[in-house]
Amino acid sequence: MGFLDLPLELLPQILSHLARPQHIASACLVNRMFNQFAIPQLYERASIYSWHKHAKAKVVCLFTTLAHHPRLAKYVLRLEIRDFPKSVGREDLEELVVMGLRNCVNIRACTWTRDGALNSSVLRVLQAAGALAELEINGHSDGHYDAALLTGFVHLRKISLIMPSADVVGQLPPWMACTGARLRSLTLICKTSPLVTDGVLQALAPSIANLEHFSIIGCQRVTHLGIWAVLSSNILGLRSLGLEGLAAKFNMAGLTALCTDTPALARLTAFTLSLHTEAWLPSVVSLLASAPLEIVQLYATGAFVQTPATAAFWHALVTAHGARLTRVSVHRMAVGLPTIADVCARCPALRQLFVVVARTALQGLAACLAPARVLAAVHVNFYEDADADPDGAETPGILKAPDALAIVRRCPETITTFGCNARVWQVERQIRRTESGELVAERFLAKYEFPDIPEQFLVVKS
Repeated sequence: MGFLDLPLELLPQILSHLARPQHIASACLVNRMFNQFAIPQLYERASIYSWHKHAKAKVVCLFTTLAHHPRLAKYVLRLEIRDFPKSVGREDLEELVVMGLRNCVNIRACTWTRDGALNSSVLRVLQAAGALAELEINGHSDGHYDAALLTGFVHLRKISLIMPSADVVGQLPPWMACTGARLRSLTLICKTSPLVTDGVLQALAPSIANLEHFSIIGCQRVTHLGIWAVLSSNILGLRSLGLEGLAAKFNMAGLTALCTDTPALARLTAFTLSLHTEAWLPSVVSLLASAPLEIVQLYATGAFVQTPATAAFWHALVTAHGARLTRVSVHRMAVGLPTIADVCARCPALRQLFVVVARTALQGLAACLAPARVLAAVHVNFYEDADADPDGAETPGILKAPDALAIVRRCPETITTFGCNARVWQVERQIRRTESGELVAERFLAKYEFPDIPEQFLVVKS
């Protein structure tokens, strides 16, 4: 039986394994049948990031296509615009954007984060998109859009606001009163702005009682009382909580005391925290004691070396939650090899591990990873490189592919991704026949091709 004899219904499953848009575009050119199935996959997610080559020109090309080809625009489900030409006020470009967005009749999620790129016309078109459920926007409305328009988004399940201005913060209470019953995820990124305070969170809390995911980043006027207002008003209990870039004087012990003997975190499976001091660590263990934790992500605002306190923290955390943990992610905090070995040995469900180690400890790492049963992704950073001179003659911490492969081949067979500092590889397998005639799968490293950004490369927000 040849390839063309395969049942047609298998073709979408085959195409789903193509990760890069370039490969999907090539599949569109095979024949009419491939085109029919590959085109929707190609346009399902349209993303433009600032690091893309000729990103601004690609914005114009994208919206030209969406404006003049409604048949293609209807396939867009997720639109991510993270860069935009400076000529945002240019009338013909604005007209293209509005026309293109209007044709995206099935859009479910929109990201528009470039400061100054969002305007009222875009917001009005997005409001008319009946399927839109997720919105991530730059909250700097001053001189760009009418913040009052935000209250027209009443069917959202996920909202993320970046650096909201005073007008946007002022619209939060009425906006949440309109959409809060449906809202399941809220992220506020302030970047040290003083506008989001305990008073703001206390005003929002009754309207966002159905939240499952809450993350607050860089809002340094928020104390444990504002966080408690959100937690205590929640009906079912949050599933994920992110506390990042808050003030150094944030009272972690106070938040723990308020949560103790309450069901506030009884459903919490994911916790993200930026640490100012290791003095918080005992309170964090107590805070999470009753949570069915599966994901823990910690990073320090400064360089943390391994100490008896941090080692005791990880031991206590693994003792309490090891049976469920699927991801342990640590940034800017050195983790000793005995701790890594303990995590891998006592976390049977661990699939993702991101750690910071000494460069000299890298070769010993493989033995620590071996006990992990289902480990799929590993990324290592060297803490010596955190303060490295960017203008130095040598690039610190570069791990060459052959050395990385030597470590990967000592890791569990389940591993699919390995990274070190600024490099990430996909772990692929090639079948070869040995001299005895036995077929074996041999691992090798390939370029990372998935469209999603690896978690370890997402901006650590502090």
